[in-house]
Amino acid sequence: MAKATEQSVLEKPTRCRRHSKRTQPWWVRRWRYVCYRLSRLRGTPDAIARGLAAGVFAGCFPLFGLQTLIGVLLAIAFRGNKFAAAAGTWISNPLTYVPIFAFNFKVGRLLLGLDPVLIESVDWQALDVMTLGAQILWALFLGSFVVGAIASICSYCLCFRLISRLQDLRRQRSCRLK
Repeated sequence: MAKATEQSVLEKPTRCRRHSKRTQPWWVRRWRYVCYRLSRLRGTPDAIARGLAAGVFAGCFPLFGLQTLIGVLLAIAFRGNKFAAAAGTWISNPLTYVPIFAFNFKVGRLLLGLDPVLIESVDWQALDVMTLGAQILWALFLGSFVVGAIASICSYCLCFRLISRLQDLRRQRSCRLK
């Protein structure tokens, strides 16, 4: 009998299958955590969504180190949530820089009607390099502006609906507990 009680004390308590971390993939846990943090932000869903949209817009530009500052300044100008703006700039990170900026460059090049430039055809001794650099910058920033505007509108709409729903669920849960 002593062995049975000694063994049961040493065993870990079993968790409910619904709350077990092993039954959920990592991305589900991460998504739930992000939703939880978004639902806990103070402010109206409109202000939070405006802040996130400002951050996403700033995150589409290739201004490393200034994206968060620009996002927060845009959030202040549009009366959005500053924390959500800072989080929105995380759309561009070391894993997504190259795909985002390559896509922005292609969009800008398409809008400006520029032909693709072959590296072999560039005269590196002439001033063509300066005009080539200006064309690349114009295409990149125009593409970043257009892609950023579309991405910020989409993120505003999605975030507004998500935050409204999460805050409603949180209010309902707190009313049930009272």
